[in-house]
Amino acid sequence: MSCADCFKGVRHEGEPEGKIEKIGGFECYVATPSGEYPKDKVVLFLTDAFGIPLVNNKLLVDDFARNGFRTVMPDVFNGEPAPEDAMNRKDFDIAAWLGRHGPETWQPVVDGVVSALQAEGVAWIATTGYCFGAKPAWYLALKGSSKVTVVTHPSLLRIPEDLEVYRDGAKAPLLINSCEVDQQFPSDAQAKADEILGGGKFAPGYERTYWDGCTHGFAVRGDISNPKVKAGKEGAFEATVKFFNKHKDL
Repeated sequence: MSCADCFKGVRHEGEPEGKIEKIGGFECYVATPSGEYPKDKVVLFLTDAFGIPLVNNKLLVDDFARNGFRTVMPDVFNGEPAPEDAMNRKDFDIAAWLGRHGPETWQPVVDGVVSALQAEGVAWIATTGYCFGAKPAWYLALKGSSKVTVVTHPSLLRIPEDLEVYRDGAKAPLLINSCEVDQQFPSDAQAKADEILGGGKFAPGYERTYWDGCTHGFAVRGDISNPKVKAGKEGAFEATVKFFNKHKDL
């Protein structure tokens, strides 16, 4: 199940610069670097519950493009993301919504987008999955469809089972951006990830950042008027870009 922090947060200010495109028949928000960039590389941005409509997600996609990566954010909710005011709406049933968005609904989307990108010559796909987006990121790594995986305040992972499955079945280096208060990926899960994947146990590479004073959702919907949250949001983004660049030749 999810937690309250999965469905609340602060709306950030800014004007998105990307555009909506159909890739593989699926709606995506796409941001492209303004200068030269490697046409055979794409970052696949896998969203939290609010999906494409949330301006915070679009602004992050734009930021990855500014760092030299064409970035694609597919609509993994097939037109039904959680509403931004989910926690204030009595007519929004979180459990029912989650039930309508299991793997059988988002797997065809990410598979279709990946296939279409590969058909146009993309050979390197990195994923950055936030909250709900961690499961699709895991799925693509285990399929061998992605070269690099980053998850930030991940949700819905089975601990320790999914960590063990990743260790035994994935070849994509993994970065986890974690935080102090996170019901979905708490301190014991963070320690278990280090135990299972750290210390060279996962040969492709494993790293984890930890952001003090931050709660689940900080990297997308955190209150950046709080200096610790601002540092966490910016630090997790910087760590993600560095991790992609570190492994861009895979």
